[in-house]
Amino acid sequence: MNLKTTTPKFKRYCYIVPALLSLTAGYSATGGIVEKAAYESLVQQTVKGKVLDESGLPLAGATVLEKGTTNSTVTDMDGNFTISAATGATLQITFVGYTTQEVVVTVADINISLAPDSNELSELLIVGYGSQSKKDVTGSVAQISEKNFRQGINTSADQLLQGKVAGVRILPASGEPGAGVNVMIRGVGSVRSGSTPLFVVDGVPLSNDAVSPGGANLGLGSSSAKNPLNFLNPSDIESMTVLKDASAAAIYGARGSNGVVIITTKKGAKGQANFTFDSYMGFSQVAHKYDVLSADEYRNAITDPAFDHGGNTDWQDVIYRNAATRNNSFSYSKATDSGNYYVSVAQMDQEGIVNKSNFKRTSARINAAESFLDDKRLKVNVNLTASESKDDGVPTSDDGGSDGQLIIHTLMANPTRNVFDENGEYTNFNMNAHYNPAYLLDRYDDQTRTSRILGNLDASFRIINGLEYKLNVGIDRSMAERNTTMYPNLTDRFTNGRYVQGNVESKNSLIEHYLSYDLLSNKHKLNAVAGFSYQKFETSGTSFIMDRIADRDAGINPANNPAFSGIQAGVSGFAQVNELQSYFGRVDYAFNEKYLFRASLRADGSTRFGENNKYGYFPSFALGWNISNEDFLSQSATLNSLKLRASWGQTGNQEVQNKITQASYALSPQDGYYLYSDLGLVNGVSVGRTPNPDLKWEVVTQFNVGVDFSLWNDKLYGTVEYFNKETTDVILNIPAPVLSPTNSIWTNIDGSIVNSGLELTLGSRIIDTEDFTWSLDVNASTLKNEVKDLPVSEIYSGVISGPGQSGVQANIYKNGYAAGSFFLLEHTGFDEDGANVYKDQNGDGIIDNSDRVIIEGALPKFNFALNSELRWKNFDFSVSFIGQTGGYNFNNTAMNALNINNLASDRNTTMDYVNSGANQANAPQISTLYLEKSDFLRLNTARLGYTLKLANVNWFDSINLYVTGQNLFTITNYSGYDPLINSPKASAGNQSIGIDYTAYPTARTYLIGATLKF
Repeated sequence: MNLKTTTPKFKRYCYIVPALLSLTAGYSATGGIVEKAAYESLVQQTVKGKVLDESGLPLAGATVLEKGTTNSTVTDMDGNFTISAATGATLQITFVGYTTQEVVVTVADINISLAPDSNELSELLIVGYGSQSKKDVTGSVAQISEKNFRQGINTSADQLLQGKVAGVRILPASGEPGAGVNVMIRGVGSVRSGSTPLFVVDGVPLSNDAVSPGGANLGLGSSSAKNPLNFLNPSDIESMTVLKDASAAAIYGARGSNGVVIITTKKGAKGQANFTFDSYMGFSQVAHKYDVLSADEYRNAITDPAFDHGGNTDWQDVIYRNAATRNNSFSYSKATDSGNYYVSVAQMDQEGIVNKSNFKRTSARINAAESFLDDKRLKVNVNLTASESKDDGVPTSDDGGSDGQLIIHTLMANPTRNVFDENGEYTNFNMNAHYNPAYLLDRYDDQTRTSRILGNLDASFRIINGLEYKLNVGIDRSMAERNTTMYPNLTDRFTNGRYVQGNVESKNSLIEHYLSYDLLSNKHKLNAVAGFSYQKFETSGTSFIMDRIADRDAGINPANNPAFSGIQAGVSGFAQVNELQSYFGRVDYAFNEKYLFRASLRADGSTRFGENNKYGYFPSFALGWNISNEDFLSQSATLNSLKLRASWGQTGNQEVQNKITQASYALSPQDGYYLYSDLGLVNGVSVGRTPNPDLKWEVVTQFNVGVDFSLWNDKLYGTVEYFNKETTDVILNIPAPVLSPTNSIWTNIDGSIVNSGLELTLGSRIIDTEDFTWSLDVNASTLKNEVKDLPVSEIYSGVISGPGQSGVQANIYKNGYAAGSFFLLEHTGFDEDGANVYKDQNGDGIIDNSDRVIIEGALPKFNFALNSELRWKNFDFSVSFIGQTGGYNFNNTAMNALNINNLASDRNTTMDYVNSGANQANAPQISTLYLEKSDFLRLNTARLGYTLKLANVNWFDSINLYVTGQNLFTITNYSGYDPLINSPKASAGNQSIGIDYTAYPTARTYLIGATLKF
């Protein structure tokens, strides 16, 4: 047989291929000789392999694709794969967060190790019902991890976000430990109370309803329930993802109108088992004292010597203290080839800066994941946390009226009075309904105990490669008891004492089924999710009131034995059930890693809405273009990534009271009750609420366009976004005088609230060497809010407290103005007699409500933050600034507690009012005199740490010693305790904005701690 070769340029291996070559496509029937490489490239074989991470552990779910074909597979839980491929073919191995690797098939058994991808856009983001690489995201999604959380003392998860995400504003209701926090994403979207986003913890959507009773009014005003997120230990949280636009949040449908915050807790870490112990001690003091008159300044200001009582007391020093906080947490984590585990226990004990106020929490968590069956196609995850918290409150209130509560009495207290008399007894100066604040603290107890368990089990079963069935079952159960006591006292507030016990029990049950399908084929990448969700919310509670209780000094504490200590004065209770049934689906598609598409639809049915509108439908669409992957930019040495994206979608708001679509009735105390609705009131039965079977969801329609970019090998990266968010079908409770003058109806009204603005996020790795790194990031957002097309002339809210202010409201919702703008008299100064002068807007010579005008809005127009981190060898230093401009606060504290007429009433005031030229007989009125800018710049946190490693000790990994300062200084012209405070002063369910009323002050904190890893 004649042998011949084809080219002399390389070593040739030739084989005689007789009849077998006739089976090879493209070979001549006459036979011949081919080179070895050419022949082997035509022969398919079974290739087996294993994909490992940088630690040598298997990577489950990595995609193995024969390049240039649609032939692909995914690795199992052991990282193994099997694929049919020809010798000489190229296999492309991809896994989110790792650099793509290509391997040429030369043998039938291959081991591949992937390296982490440090590219900014390779980050894996947690989104609703799944995860997505950042380069494929088309919506507005921001994710922060543990290293980015706000440093310092954080009692709840929402506080971790402060200053970290553009467009997200964290606004505490007060500085009290355990108090509520307002989280606002892209402005105010509803007239009704609350702009709180939906929180989802490990796949379980939480209820935003309070899980503890509100504080009873014992003559000093009532107070809000504690923060429902207090049960989570922040140390257990791995990441928080904020879904800001409708494209990202629409998968949560009826509950996504205020945005969604997804909280993911920690899982077992790769490598050896890890033990972590963290302990810190903190010391807090009031960040800023109110500048009231000292004793000497007071003596110089008063005209009546009877008001000089000879003492010298700083009453703020009397009730405020240097408070201590202790926190200890321990965790264990480990990952195996088939699963991972995380266990933690923690205990926190935080003293408040007001005497007798405290927050204590004990929590535990178990997270476990395991795989089953031979090919590990069944995966089960269990997340379980339990906590018990104890809140000791003080007599602060939201609606304390003119005589208010502890903070009011402290600020008004005459500094020439003493705390105790010559006999060592409290001086209870009960004049003009004004009390010794130290005596109030002594006579008042308020304790809340809350136990909460949150757990879920999610299981996924791989039906075939790429197709998984997922089940998620969760339960959130809480029980809370609040005991509030005013002991017998010398004031005029329940002088014989009063005790109130409130109980709330809540249960949130969830079951979800959904299918997830992934396809990676050549240039096509597809992910589809479709499922069903059912959630049931059950809440019940009781209230028990007892009067004429025995004194605590007699050894009888009503909280321990209420039945023995007094006379029952009232019992009440409630029970409610709310159900939500949903169907949802989403498709994500990417072509050639350049062109991105997302569409989702959720249908929600809720028992909260009328028979004619049980279901709402919430669609979204989004497009993305990875411009940097185009040929004309792919070789750029400067630009690493550039993506343009746009989205449109709708979300809903179902955060309304239960049963509001149904009628409610009231009974008067007489016999023979029955109802004849055409007459409205017959034999003691009246209609309090008219049914409305047509009530439907509020709908938020949002458009978003953004640009993501990365330059100079990710040294500079960021996002610029524009959003327009419009709320329609606003739900209000309005008068419906059909049956009786007190009748009302919940209904959807025309009109809308529009929020629009720009968001900027910039991050940089300025220096990145082995010994020294420096990163800096900034985020900023603008906000324009406007009310449009309301069918009513105006809607009021913002209840004002003070003498003569009954029924007065400071916030207004009116077409053409920002939501919650201020509606005030325009104060122009004082006349020659020191009397207030207001502008007569209508020229009728009379100053009254008709002269009130819309002045300014409470919402800041610009929010910003700066975060920086430096590391030099074993030292680390981080700092965070936050600030805002363009907003206003109405200082109701100054109006009520510190007015100039206090000098004529044996009370204190400020030097500003003394020097203002006002006379001491000025009756306060709601005006611009008390309107102040809320602009500020704050050094929010600063941290310095040192990490020590002992190379010769095998069982010890490292210890990090650190000191942290929180709320270190604030630059502002605002005269109150804190410009970043918002008191809950809602009216008829309509939310108030920017009213500061004697809130518990915020604290400045210093802490020292150590984190040990074994």
